[in-house]
Amino acid sequence: MRTVVVGGGPVGMFCGMALARRGQQVTIVDRDPGPPGTGGWARRGVMQFHHPHFFRSIVRQALLDTLPEAWDAVVAAGGLPARPDGFPEELTGLRCRRSTFERAVWGVARHEPRLAIRTGHADRLITGRGRVTGVIVDGQAIDADLVIVASGRAGRFADDTRPPAEGGACGFSYIARMYRARPGVQAPDSALPMSSLYQGYLAMVFPQDDDTLSALIVRAATDEALAQLRHNACFDELAPRIPQLAPWVDAGRFEPVTDVMAGGHLTNTYRGPSGDGRPAVAGLFFAGDAVCTTNPAAGRGVSLGLRQAQVLIGLLAAPHADLAGAAEEFGAWCVANIQPWYEDHVYWDTTLLRRFHGEGIDLSARIPPDVVCAAAEKDPTIWAAAGPYLAMLAPPAILDTAQDRARAVLRSGWRPPYAAGPSRDELAEHLLPFSRPRLAARQ
Repeated sequence: MRTVVVGGGPVGMFCGMALARRGQQVTIVDRDPGPPGTGGWARRGVMQFHHPHFFRSIVRQALLDTLPEAWDAVVAAGGLPARPDGFPEELTGLRCRRSTFERAVWGVARHEPRLAIRTGHADRLITGRGRVTGVIVDGQAIDADLVIVASGRAGRFADDTRPPAEGGACGFSYIARMYRARPGVQAPDSALPMSSLYQGYLAMVFPQDDDTLSALIVRAATDEALAQLRHNACFDELAPRIPQLAPWVDAGRFEPVTDVMAGGHLTNTYRGPSGDGRPAVAGLFFAGDAVCTTNPAAGRGVSLGLRQAQVLIGLLAAPHADLAGAAEEFGAWCVANIQPWYEDHVYWDTTLLRRFHGEGIDLSARIPPDVVCAAAEKDPTIWAAAGPYLAMLAPPAILDTAQDRARAVLRSGWRPPYAAGPSRDELAEHLLPFSRPRLAARQ
């Protein structure tokens, strides 16, 4: 079977290599020519490429199960397997920059028999008699019996073959900057990203490979005052005032290796096939962010994408696989196993945004997932549900079993505490002296 995969990100590369190893002739199409032999890699068109990343244990397990050479290559490139003390081996995640991860995976893909990587823009789908026959790439046709669209959250390929997405903007934006430990300075060795919720914003530190880390501030997308943090001078002024970030942005210990990067237009969306679950065109599949996007602060994107990829590859690799039947089965699986994570994040973000704006927790409504998990601090029995949920080993519905216990904790008067540090309003006040002329002079 001839297969074209549109998109060379983690999900597209996974699908392409996995199908090639099952005997298919695969062409991966991506606008980017891939990593150069040496030097930096811009990876144009992928906003999150240089932004903070942590790869969950799901990613490690998917690679070990299907592409063990890719896992070995990521670790050889400097990726750091990591798990908290006392956690089982199967919960090992990966501290790694997205650029390091993708460079290693592309390196493996380039040596994969039956797999070709073509640089170009996938213009449109070619169909005939209700099924896929190929893809037009930069005006030239590539024949295909199967097309997998893994073009990411900004991709628009074959949009006309399925209904519009559910959802939209998540309500948050973020500002991040990457640092490297100076000689003799110990980089953070936390197995997980370090996070603190302050009044009106969230601060996080992502330990990465090669003695690097990323410092991140999450704000309400409508918060124009904190939006000024996208300027280096503003970030340098305020980040040291935030206790979670202060040790890791200390200029004497850590050197910034990027300018401040803004992450905007963040979405929670779900987009399945047609309403009856059947694809409009036989042989056409969507995977990864083309199906579901979530607020990246929770680090679910690549995990959900590779889960989809594993299931899809299993359906397509079955002997005498019926493409129409595989599409219906895959669509039903996504509804049952991917859509709930989208719905979970919509509710989480909606309620967290209200708390950013000073609203309380509505005890008559469903308790938000982050509050349920925080309530385990007061009632440890909640961990039986919160632990598997946080590790994505169980679906969001597992938190339903802890709703009553979390509500009882809240009715006792307890609330998730804010970390000690400046509030959003205090940060905004510190930003007042940064007029536009002064900013221009200091940049």
